[in-house]
Amino acid sequence: MNPLLSAEQAVLGSVLLDPDQLSHLDWLAPDHFYRPVHQALFAALRKLRSDGHPAVGSDGPVPLSWVTDTVDEASRYVRGLTAVYAHTLIQACPRPEHAPVYGRMVLEGAIHRTVAQHAIRLHQAARADALQGAVEGALRSADVLTGVLTDLARRWGTEPRPVAPATSPVTAPAASPPVRADQVAEDERFLLAVLAEQPRAMDEVVDWLRPGDFADPAHGQLYRCLGALHHRGEPIDRITLLWEAQRRGLLADGTLSGEQLTAICDGGVPGSAEWLGERVMRSSLTRTAAASARTVRALAEDEALGPGRLINHALHALGPLDEVRARWQTMNGSATPKPPTDPMASGPPPARVQAARARSTPHPAPSPPARTGAVPASASARSHSRSRP
Repeated sequence: MNPLLSAEQAVLGSVLLDPDQLSHLDWLAPDHFYRPVHQALFAALRKLRSDGHPAVGSDGPVPLSWVTDTVDEASRYVRGLTAVYAHTLIQACPRPEHAPVYGRMVLEGAIHRTVAQHAIRLHQAARADALQGAVEGALRSADVLTGVLTDLARRWGTEPRPVAPATSPVTAPAASPPVRADQVAEDERFLLAVLAEQPRAMDEVVDWLRPGDFADPAHGQLYRCLGALHHRGEPIDRITLLWEAQRRGLLADGTLSGEQLTAICDGGVPGSAEWLGERVMRSSLTRTAAASARTVRALAEDEALGPGRLINHALHALGPLDEVRARWQTMNGSATPKPPTDPMASGPPPARVQAARARSTPHPAPSPPARTGAVPASASARSHSRSRP
């Protein structure tokens, strides 16, 4: 049995049994449901309530028209829906007064799906940008994902803040081969050759380019050696670079070889370190965006994570992208833009948030009278029997 499907059925069943439960579910929206038929039914229930259906607020038995009118309204948007399924939903509800708790489960499932969907879009945008040599799409998608996480945190009733997992971090799915890997490696080799032959060129990139921006770890270590020589004010050429690599153990552990370093230095051509560094940074940004997106998606697919932890861990997973992005904007001399403001970012009122996060405290309700003729007798009797302490 799927717990999320059971929760969706229980929410709808509770409202079909007790229309007044809708007043405790104002924070729940139709698109929070996974199945389209459930979305249509919940939207129909809300519409009948707003239209002033006689069943809402009535002290007597729930009229059968509440069920039939709901099915008729929902059938306008989905096919194959009959009253039989509505009665199945009624039978799937253990206790109507637990509707807020069932609704919280539905909202939790919606949060996981929403985060996963936006993580997929970020990954797709990063891959597309990598193919086109751009970064704008990935940055826009990252802004949208950050805004969505912030809005979801407020809706759930928590404060959005990056938090690292307390246990071992979630392992992201295996990464696919880098996009345009040959071109990226060539740009990195050319940049290293220019920096080795033109020592003053380090001044053009040292403020914003980091070893981790190189796709090839060996290239990143070689850039680290160049940075160390530059920081100490020592001469930079192929000999001092080779010596620095040896001092750092890069030759002994096989990270670099003398032949590899010589080939890079001999392949130098006149060029702009800043221009080549920008290409390396662009590749680093899209690569980091794709990696962050994979991690966020893995978090969203972990059903053991509660919404609060999911949101905060996802914000933490976007941290490396924020760091690369800040250096990208430093390189371009632009200020960091603020994420787009969501008009719904203020979230629902605190009372609704509290209802959404209700755990096990049911809303007190008087024992309803027998609902003869309102719903099938077997379903009604069973629901009432389960409601007794």
